[in-house]
Amino acid sequence: MASSDTFAEFVTARSARLLRTAYLLTHDWAHAEDLLQTALVRAWGAWGRIDADPEPYVRRILVNVYASWWRRRWRQVEQPMPQLPERPTADELSRVDQRDQVWHAIGRLPRRQRTVLVLRYFEDMTEAQIAEAMGISVGTVKSQATKALAKLRLDESLTLEASPR
Repeated sequence: MASSDTFAEFVTARSARLLRTAYLLTHDWAHAEDLLQTALVRAWGAWGRIDADPEPYVRRILVNVYASWWRRRWRQVEQPMPQLPERPTADELSRVDQRDQVWHAIGRLPRRQRTVLVLRYFEDMTEAQIAEAMGISVGTVKSQATKALAKLRLDESLTLEASPR
């Protein structure tokens, strides 16, 4: 699997999915692109040593780079806007608005809890796969998911209405 052709094929086939994971972790497209690019550069350096499916290996790199960026407290500079955006009325509150509330609540979770939720519920990975990707035990994955979901349930900023069935 050491050829540059297979790496290019991998990037073409899997980068959209990996970019989605990066976005779910960072909640910022520019940071997600930087995160994925950094992970792919590191994967290219190890490409000759990857024997099996490379996606779990690259996903682990992605999670590790995200964690290291968090440890360095990489922060973006906020730019003030000349006018405040319009606020939707109560009637205009839609599923998109609810999704935004959930994203903001997930963004307030600690890094590890957020990573576990993204990998579990958005990437549909098993607890064992998450544990391997993050380099932690399955028990830690379970406890972090439980704590994260409990925090989301208690988050007063979430005003989600039950969807009709």
